[in-house]
Amino acid sequence: MKKNNPTAQFLATTILLMALLAFTSTRFGGIRGTVSPADGVIQIVAIASSDTLKTNVTDGKFTLSNVKKGTYTIWVKAKAPYKDTTVETVAVIDSAITDVGEIKLQQ
Repeated sequence: MKKNNPTAQFLATTILLMALLAFTSTRFGGIRGTVSPADGVIQIVAIASSDTLKTNVTDGKFTLSNVKKGTYTIWVKAKAPYKDTTVETVAVIDSAITDVGEIKLQQ
């Protein structure tokens, strides 16, 4: 019967753990908020460098999921007679939801 070499076992375990850590997935965050008046909005768009995310508003509330970490500009596309609105420098970090609060549309 062959005895196990503790050094070889340690080395194999270390290599296995390093390989698993190399393939861990990126944790995403999110952005949420409300828009008032609720019936004055068409769509919410979040823009950061090459990323563009879109979502609709339900009952004045919106949520963007699976958002990569970074700094985003939120663009609220409004229905007439309201004006489009932007919220700049919205920071998203891993595994956290950033709440932008209430966005009030102006006429």
